Amino acid sequence: MDKEEQPIPSADRSALTRFAARIVGHGFSVPMIFFLEAVKYMNFIGSQLMVFFGPIVTSLVNSDNYYKLAELIEDRKNVEFIITEIERLEAESKKQK
Repeated sequence: MDKEEQPIPSADRSALTRFAARIVGHGFSVPMIFFLEAVKYMNFIGSQLMVFFGPIVTSLVNSDNYYKLAELIEDRKNVEFIITEIERLEAESKKQK
């Protein structure tokens, strides 16, 4: 099975959903969707930049979650999943209001 055809493992899905929920929770849904749509074709470069800046960023955030996100961003289907999760969570939050 090709890497693009493989489903996202449930542990990775939950990590990506938590990331999307934090984005929605902070009110950055629209800017993040815009940003991800603009750079999704450069996802590998972005993940490598995250690794490069990791020592600086992980002094402020949890290093395990940060490097896991950097690993997941390497795969374009995960970026698409984040976009759809942000859209889904944003729609759910608007329904509740």
